[in-house]
Amino acid sequence: MKIRRFIFLFIALWMASTFMIARPKIGLVLGGGGAKGAAEVGVLKVLEEAGIKPDYIVGTSIGSIVGGLYAAGYTATELETMFKTQEWLTLLTDRDAALGNEPYTTKNGITYIFGFPIIDSKNSKGVGMIKGERIEHVLDSMLAAKGVKKIEKLKIPFCCVAADIHSAEEVVLLKGSVASAMRASMAIPGIFKPVKKGDWLLVDGGMLNNLPVDVCKSMGADIIIAVDLQQNEQKPKEKKDYSLLTGIGNLFGLGGIIEWITTRPDIDKYMDNKSKVDIYIHPDIQGMDAASFGNKNSAKMIKAGEDAARRQWEKLLTIK
Repeated sequence: MKIRRFIFLFIALWMASTFMIARPKIGLVLGGGGAKGAAEVGVLKVLEEAGIKPDYIVGTSIGSIVGGLYAAGYTATELETMFKTQEWLTLLTDRDAALGNEPYTTKNGITYIFGFPIIDSKNSKGVGMIKGERIEHVLDSMLAAKGVKKIEKLKIPFCCVAADIHSAEEVVLLKGSVASAMRASMAIPGIFKPVKKGDWLLVDGGMLNNLPVDVCKSMGADIIIAVDLQQNEQKPKEKKDYSLLTGIGNLFGLGGIIEWITTRPDIDKYMDNKSKVDIYIHPDIQGMDAASFGNKNSAKMIKAGEDAARRQWEKLLTIK
């Protein structure tokens, strides 16, 4: 009898281990979209309800922030609370809330308009560009609260996408400071200061890859769940000759930006990546834009994310 029980236990363990090995790896892709990232939190709530835990997470721009924090151990409920209670506009813009009612004032060499830093007299290259130091510091503190600051130490394998402003090449951030990587991935050109990493000068990854499905697949994902925050239909750009404009841009060290403006390589990549998604979640957030921060807007977008994910409920249950 003992031998039979042993054989039965052995077979059961073998079958269980075989099943675990054969289970497809699930990748979660979180697209960019500024304040619309609140909708991604709503999607995470439904994924948790369905019992789905991604094996890999890849994000661009706001998707890197939501994804990075989730990979660090924050739950969807905790992220929901953050979006509904945190002054994200102040954090993202380095705004001095104490000067919020001042139309125009100067403090410590920095000129503010309604609390937003516009000109830094101590740094001539800082005109019209937000440093982003406050959001990076806050993110670093939030990550430290979960006992992790490095990408390599996250509880769920994670990476995010940025773009090198000089070469107009995509850069996938796979190691190092999580907060710094998030900050680079969301550095909208002309608004946020680029992030220097080695020879790279990094800006918002959405310039080149706003829905990085290909990156998630390269990490090892078999099944892709993608959250797309874009509301306008993207179409391939007509090819034209902008060689003169590109040449002028190169003279000023802006070749990457000029090349992006003239060719928009992100559109073709977006269309290709979208076609490779297994479970496509597209929240209906018409009327909201990348700057629609605020408690009421966040609540609406979180609900929109939940609704969009629930429309894929049956598909989600097949992969848990």
